[in-house]
Amino acid sequence: MRAQHFATELDRLTLIDADDHDRHEDGGFKRQAATPERLPLFPPLPPAAPYPLDALGPILGEAACAIARKVQSSPAIAAQSVLAAASLAAQAHADVRMPYGQRRPLSLYLVSSASSGDRKSTTDNEALWPVTRREDQLQEMHSRDHQDWSVTIAAWAAERKKVESDRKLGFEDRRAALLSLGPEPLQPIRPVLTSAEPTFEGLIKSWPSMPAAQGVFSAEGGQFTGGHGMAQENRLRTAAGFSVLWDGKPVTRVRALDGVSVLKGRRLAMHLMVQPEAAAAFMSDPVLRDQGLLSRILVAAPDSIAGTRLFRVATAADAEQIRRYHARMLALLEGWPSVVDRTQGLQPRELPMSEEAKAQWRDFYNWIEERSGSQGDLRAIRDFASKAAEHAARIAGVLTIVADERASAIPPEIMTAAVRLTTWYTDEALRLQQACRTDPALLRAQALLDWLSGRDEMDVKFSDVLRLGPAPTRTKKEADAAVRVLIEHNLVEEISERPRLVRVVSGGV
Repeated sequence: MRAQHFATELDRLTLIDADDHDRHEDGGFKRQAATPERLPLFPPLPPAAPYPLDALGPILGEAACAIARKVQSSPAIAAQSVLAAASLAAQAHADVRMPYGQRRPLSLYLVSSASSGDRKSTTDNEALWPVTRREDQLQEMHSRDHQDWSVTIAAWAAERKKVESDRKLGFEDRRAALLSLGPEPLQPIRPVLTSAEPTFEGLIKSWPSMPAAQGVFSAEGGQFTGGHGMAQENRLRTAAGFSVLWDGKPVTRVRALDGVSVLKGRRLAMHLMVQPEAAAAFMSDPVLRDQGLLSRILVAAPDSIAGTRLFRVATAADAEQIRRYHARMLALLEGWPSVVDRTQGLQPRELPMSEEAKAQWRDFYNWIEERSGSQGDLRAIRDFASKAAEHAARIAGVLTIVADERASAIPPEIMTAAVRLTTWYTDEALRLQQACRTDPALLRAQALLDWLSGRDEMDVKFSDVLRLGPAPTRTKKEADAAVRVLIEHNLVEEISERPRLVRVVSGGV
């Protein structure tokens, strides 16, 4: 989804090995018909706009800058990582109260598109260090608590068995003894705050024994987007489930084996770092778009900075900014409100907007709505635009809690920053949509063209495409479709049916 990745690179295509003349029957020559002009697969992709790092505030913004400098990754990728971690840390503390009275979680879903070598994992490791540290702390506490629980549950089970087997007790006495004994002691909460590729069913089934606020974080997000939960037969159910969690609604499950379960007060943040082709397939999926999951996702697809990352020594100033960020995130995680009743889950307090912030939010809402009409520039991403104002409110809530978890309202300066950030995400969604960078069919065709162009032989067997070609075109259906696209753009020609041979066409655009 970046210009470098999707460039057609016409200057290195294999030339047709033939003279541009054909011999007449009388021995003369005739000029061969001109080769049809080749058409690029993608419209030119404008460069990604710089991410407004300063809008993240002094803690998150400076940390994103420092991480990007230290790791030498794209600033937008670093920004996505710290914003997602902040959402995970903040979502247990409060819900934002919308100007129309309803509450919304501070949970954010983010997807970052970056190729191998763009240092996704290293960036995420820096941003998620506080989460890892908190899980280590919880693991230490869990080990002690589990030992105590093992003794307690053994004593409780023995006492219950004793009461149940006592033949001297009548109904009322036995009932009173069991009531006095109390319910079965619950196991300690498992020390898990994040998972990389959960299925929705697995997450819901395991969640009663985990903290009520969770995160789905993966530097290899293709494991999630291409995993069991997103298989064709599960995709709609998974998308609907994660949409319900984003909305902050209770999740109700009715299963033959598990019975009825209702999860209330759960919060989920998400950040998936995905390869460009996998990201395009995910973000263009019609099922996910129609269901509404994609409109709940903030996407960043920055240009790669590979080739500019000359070695530099990490500075003490960067280390201090990252340390401040780590300390703040860890404090928020350690300060999560206690869950008194596991069946009710979290009960975050309301975080309203100040009157001035509310007026700013209304202006932003109206501005986006006016651009979403049939003649507006946002009509192509109307699904995302319809939730842009809510994204702004959630981001504003996260930034407010990061600044002060005891804040009584979202201040106007933070709402201004949140509107700037949401405007960037809206422009990014529009940039990618207009340049077709979310069309998986074109991405597969581009991958096949790159592969064909790099072959030593001029004429390539279709069977070799299936055996040796790019992974997305190793089925007959996908390879056929990719070849048709390339033929329609005059980039490839089919020169033989038996055996089926294809050849890259030479010429300029």
